[in-house]
Amino acid sequence: MPDTKSPTVEFSLRMLSDAMGKAAEDLRIAREAVEPARLDITTRNSSVTRTVVKDAERVINHLREADESISDVMKDLQERG
Repeated sequence: MPDTKSPTVEFSLRMLSDAMGKAAEDLRIAREAVEPARLDITTRNSSVTRTVVKDAERVINHLREADESISDVMKDLQERG
């Protein structure tokens, strides 16, 4: 008997698409906040705490992993023929 509680491919792709759309908007908003802060820090030659650097590195790693995962999905979809 097939497992009817497993998500369908269509459902999974819809959820992925929704999540990517929300992430894109969240990233756009975050970039609009980060960029002025970066410029302010640069022009004032001020320092930031190591926590900011650590958190930024963690975000970069997560974004890299997300990019790799999205690439995997795109590759899988292209291979379907």
